[in-house]
Parts: sequence; structure tokens; C-alpha cells
Amino acid sequence: MKNQTNISGVSASRQSSLVDTILSPHFRLSEFLNIDKYPDNKPTLQDVVCMAYGCHFLLEPAREIAGVIIINSGFRNADVNRRVGGVDNSQHLLGQAADIRPADPSRFPQLVGFLRSYPYTDQLLTGRGWLHISWNPFAQPRHFVRIGYYG
Repeated sequence: MKNQTNISGVSASRQSSLVDTILSPHFRLSEFLNIDKYPDNKPTLQDVVCMAYGCHFLLEPAREIAGVIIINSGFRNADVNRRVGGVDNSQHLLGQAADIRPADPSRFPQLVGFLRSYPYTDQLLTGRGWLHISWNPFAQPRHFVRIGYYG
């Protein structure tokens, strides 16, 4: 069973510093949470570790190829996932997925090309100018790729 300890119940000032947690050289926890829009979107400690794994093993290497990467959607608790129409078994619920886009749209093909063949990619689904990428620190990556999945 997943540990349900999360960052709620922590003082506002301490919570702010947790949200600003640096997951890797170029990514912060706050980029994954969208707390301004969803104040109750709080991950467990295991979720945070999974996000850090994704940052180190996928997003940082992808950034070297595509430049600055913007996270449109990262971690989602069950309520947020329902509100945005996410699937019940979404890896976003586990801190194992992000919907991203390059800051420079012309770099999108390089980003897709890199992630398509990258060994840590679990799932890659592309849309118009953005993509869903997932990782799994606990299993062999599936390398499930669907270009144009989101029309």
C-alpha cells in the first residue's frame, strides 16, 4: 500500500519551502504541482522521489537536446486527475509522468526524436506541440510510443 504521508498538515511557510524543493538542476517540485490552480494537489514523499527520478533520468537529458522544457502538467492527486479528465490509472497520480513542451516550439521534433528512442522512456504520447512522457523507477520501461496520439 502506498504511503499516504503528504505535505498537507505542514505549516504554510514550511510547505512553501517544500514546494520549492529542487528535484534536479533545472526542475523544481512546484513545476509539477500547479498549486496556484490546485492548492490541494499535494504529493506523498514517494511521489516526490518518483518525480526526482523522472527529472534526472528523462527531463534533464531531454533538456540537453531540446533546451528549456516547460511542464504543463505533472503530479496530480486523484481529485485533480478527475477534474482534468485524466484516466484512472494515470502515472501522473504516482509522480511518474509529465505533459511537457519545449520553450522553443521549433525544438519539438528533436525532443520527440530523443525521447522516442531513449532507454528510460516508459510511455511517449504526442499532441500538437506538446507530449506526455512517463517513467517507471520500479519496472522495465515499456517504450510505448504513439506519435499524434492527441490529434
